[in-house]
Amino acid sequence: MKKFAILGGMGAAAVAAIIAVTMPSTAQDDAKLEQLRAQGFARVAIANEPPYTAVAADGKVSGAAPDVARVIFQHLGVPDIVASISEYGAMIPGLQAGRFDVVTAGLFMKPERCAAVAYSEPVLCDAEALLVKKGNPKGFKSYGDIAKDTSATVGAPGGGTEEKLALEAGVPRDRVVVVPDGQSGLKMVQDGRIDAYSLPVLSINDLIKKANDPNLEVIAPVEGAPVYCDGAAFKKGDEALRDAFNVELAKLKKSGEFAKIIEPYGFSAAAAMSTTMEKLCAAK
Repeated sequence: MKKFAILGGMGAAAVAAIIAVTMPSTAQDDAKLEQLRAQGFARVAIANEPPYTAVAADGKVSGAAPDVARVIFQHLGVPDIVASISEYGAMIPGLQAGRFDVVTAGLFMKPERCAAVAYSEPVLCDAEALLVKKGNPKGFKSYGDIAKDTSATVGAPGGGTEEKLALEAGVPRDRVVVVPDGQSGLKMVQDGRIDAYSLPVLSINDLIKKANDPNLEVIAPVEGAPVYCDGAAFKKGDEALRDAFNVELAKLKKSGEFAKIIEPYGFSAAAAMSTTMEKLCAAK
């Protein structure tokens, strides 16, 4: 798996030493956090799906989720993050296996995921969208519409929310096409190999903006699909680290710095502050 390091301007030990002085005792007492401070970075799992996450040609990782995580870990005395690109379906197994310290990738909260990982409070919220040919020739408004059209196919990330929603709406497995990344999904719609490609609204809008193709159209939000929020996902057993992350996240939200980080990407800080991890994990 290819890894990308986000390098700080100051030496890891120096930054950690300076910031650690200001850390609350509860955070300092966490062995996992101390381990991350000692190594000078946290390993984060991401997807290359703007605006949630993005990897530039030079390997620099950005996007709303990593940018929030980077700032919070710096506040916790961990100056760098090292990011690994992962498919959504492999993120939780990788976290559980210890290949990552945290997932910061737009991994939406669902009860089954909440049972497997320790989520932070909400960071990014979004709805679902469909990318189709201009004029929406098959008239899709929902995943159910795709299911009813026996010739229709829809592309979605493997192991992601969109794949699950399509299957739950009755789209047969052989008409749900697993697509490795956004550019592939867009090209497949352009070439007519799939009738629709599904991702969150912000991700689809980013794709179509970059494609600048007048023959494409976005259908959003997908009717009947819920609005989701993600959070940073930690391994079960690392709740003390998650709690320390939450303390700093709450400070960012209160100070307004949170909004300054995520709103340029098109996300709403108010949406993330309007709900809680407890409510989202209990939602059916």
